[in-house]
Amino acid sequence: MSQVLYVPRRVLEATRAHLAREAPREGVGLWAGRREVERVLPLPNAHPEPLTGYLAEPLALLRALRELEGAGLSLLAIYHSHPKGPAFPSPRDIQEARWRVPYVIFGTDGVRAFLLPQGQEVALALLP
Repeated sequence: MSQVLYVPRRVLEATRAHLAREAPREGVGLWAGRREVERVLPLPNAHPEPLTGYLAEPLALLRALRELEGAGLSLLAIYHSHPKGPAFPSPRDIQEARWRVPYVIFGTDGVRAFLLPQGQEVALALLP
């Protein structure tokens, strides 16, 4: 694990709160910041089977990317949940991965991050 994602606890808790509101559907959103994650940008899940898949609604995704760019922030990660499974990439997660940022997965067994489609795990460093 050579790459590290720096995540303040408040960001982790805000993300968990968003995903709890989405359950039992998978939730999806973006983490943005400079050196560490500063902002959580929840997105609507437009997947036709939201209980088992996620797809960020395209217009909302575009608006969120413009918002973070306007604020001088970078896209640091994409997050989503596995409400009924482990924090590990599913075959669909790997197949549909297109972004060159970590994919953070919140599962029933915790939270982990990966570079996809390679599958390389990214360390999450929790900050106070």
